[in-house]
Amino acid sequence: MKALRWYGKEDVRVEKVPDPEIIDPTDAIIKITATAICGSDLHLYDHLMPTMEKGDILGHEPMGEVVETGSAIKKLKKGDRVVVPFTISCGQCFFCKKGLFSLCDTTNPNAELAKKAMGHSPAGLFGYSHMLGGFPGGQAQYLRVPFADVGPLKIESNLSDEQVLFLSDIFPTGYMAAENCGIEPGDTVAVWGCGPVGQFAIKSAWMLGAGRVIAIDAVPERLRLAETQGKAETVVFGVKDKDDKDDTKTQHVYHRLMEMTNGRGPDRCIDAVGTEAHVGGSIDSVVDRAKMAVFLGTDRAHVLREAIFCCRKGGTVSIPGVYIGMIDKFPFGAAMNKGLTLKMGQTHMHKYMKPLLERIERGEIDPSFVVTHRIKLEEGPAMYKTFRDKKDGCIKVVIKPN
Repeated sequence: MKALRWYGKEDVRVEKVPDPEIIDPTDAIIKITATAICGSDLHLYDHLMPTMEKGDILGHEPMGEVVETGSAIKKLKKGDRVVVPFTISCGQCFFCKKGLFSLCDTTNPNAELAKKAMGHSPAGLFGYSHMLGGFPGGQAQYLRVPFADVGPLKIESNLSDEQVLFLSDIFPTGYMAAENCGIEPGDTVAVWGCGPVGQFAIKSAWMLGAGRVIAIDAVPERLRLAETQGKAETVVFGVKDKDDKDDTKTQHVYHRLMEMTNGRGPDRCIDAVGTEAHVGGSIDSVVDRAKMAVFLGTDRAHVLREAIFCCRKGGTVSIPGVYIGMIDKFPFGAAMNKGLTLKMGQTHMHKYMKPLLERIERGEIDPSFVVTHRIKLEEGPAMYKTFRDKKDGCIKVVIKPN
């Protein structure tokens, strides 16, 4: 089969590899009909995530058709159409039974490696480093799915692939981000980052009772989508304040949010950016970038710092954006003294996939609104660069491997 493989920084290749085979009785083999490039894949493309190995197959947002099942599989059969979550969960361990599926104790064969970096190991993930399992990813023509009676969600309606594909990651991730906010009716929710996860966080905030949603970004097409599809007000960072005569000064997100909330700040803040926040003129952003350039740091956490400063006293900061290692200059004193609640984590996919599918089936949302590019597998390497550089109006890429 053909697959997209990682070979180092900015080096993704289409190559032929052996077809996956059943290894464990709880496995299934899926023929991929649609997959996608995720914003967190760019952390691999930019070589920020450790423990990647040359030749690793990328991708963690797949769906397709079951072509083979292991002897222990009872819920799936050949021909079933399924969406596969990016997390791999056993369904039986302490954490899975609590509904904390992304913290599964069973599915990471390299758990000891993860423990050295984090203290404990989260669940195994598709296509996302050997520290998180070394599982081949879904940007390929076929995929082996472990614990296949637990993970894949059957699609039994006539919904298109693009309407259900994002149940594999970004729709549940955006929804959990909004849910983690603890939104109360009428709350003002600020969302940093209008990429796909941010777009779904905006939609989900409305679903959960927000009275006002403010989206923060600098990319025009993302902001337009937040306005037209998300019905959000927008703040453009990096644009001068109208009354600012200093050509070197850019719009300050904190000042704008205080103006928009009568000085109180947003009730709930969502960091949908994560580790690769764009460098602006702020000192912390410049220092983050410099430290990363000489391998003294892994995360550019400007957005997280800013969200903590902007959030109202007693509010909540929700963090779906991926972070990798240690964060410098973290304003913990501000978080503590303002009495903020911080909630974060990889998405507990199995908790959300079916309820969100039901919302799609009822016509409450059509997740395909984020798709801007549709490509063949062979176009993947070039599209990684286009997506990373935010060129050609690229917001979300769907790949059709077969």
